[in-house]
Amino acid sequence: MFDLVISIILLAAIALAAGAFVLWRKGITKQALLMAVLAFVMFANVAIWLVPMDGGQTPIEAADSAVAEEEAGQE
Repeated sequence: MFDLVISIILLAAIALAAGAFVLWRKGITKQALLMAVLAFVMFANVAIWLVPMDGGQTPIEAADSAVAEEEAGQE
């Protein structure tokens, strides 16, 4: 499920970046800038979740292992 969400976010960010470029070419700079900023924020969020931390794990892997450890401790 996480892979699907990340894929949709990336596709939306690419579409926003393309739309920002089109608006910028038409001279609608304010909306183009806002769309470009939103696309950048979406790319940054994906990078935060997918770039490995110091231990070599991605944040989603660390979260999954923490949940698994918690569930194992409750049994």
